[in-house]
Order: sequence, then C-alpha cells, then structure tokens
Amino acid sequence: MRVFVLTAALAAAVIPLAAPAQVSVNINVPGIIAVAPPAPRYEPVPAPRSGQIWIQGNWYWSNNNYAWRPGRWETARPDYDYAPGRWVRADGGYRWVEGDWKPKGGHGNGHCPPGQAKKGRC
Repeated sequence: MRVFVLTAALAAAVIPLAAPAQVSVNINVPGIIAVAPPAPRYEPVPAPRSGQIWIQGNWYWSNNNYAWRPGRWETARPDYDYAPGRWVRADGGYRWVEGDWKPKGGHGNGHCPPGQAKKGRC
C-alpha cells in the first residue's frame, strides 16, 4: 500500500509538468520597424547657401519610438545629385533607406524622363 501511495503522489506531482505548453515567438528582424513612421514635419527651407544643399529633416527610430531629426546643410558634390533618405515598406514593416549621392545624368539618379524607362534608358 505504501508503494501505491508514493506512486500516486509522484504521478500527481509529475502530471502537471507534462501538460502541453504554449510558446509565443516574436521574431525581430534587424532594421525592420513594425509601426509606420509619422507624416513628415513641415520645415521651411532656409535661403540657399553657395556650395551647400539642404537635406530635409526626417523621422528616425530610437528607444522604441520615432524621433525627429531636423534638416541640415550638406556640402554639395560636383556632378552629383543628392537622393534623400526615405522610409520604405519591407518584410511586413518599414525600413529606413539612407540618402545617398547619385551621379548626375547617370543611372540611379532617381529621375527618368517620361517614356525613357520603357526604352531601357533609365
């Protein structure tokens, strides 16, 4: 009888541990933000400066929230246009694509005259 009681007590202790467990997995893809960025803020463009371009401010992700980075002046590069940074939809969220300098008149400068893309010129 004593063995039966010990076996029953052990079974009562082990059975709850064997119950099915529910697992939740949240996959965090680096660089992907699940929350859409707010609309851009209005910033008046300052008067032009010789040899400088104005880069508009933008939202950036910091400490689980968006924060505003104000616009700034950047030294212009001869024969290059600046393609501003932007938020793009990617992998079920949003990813920031940094601004970059593109050669003027070359491929990838962000501008293609009407009808030229179909002709393979952009």
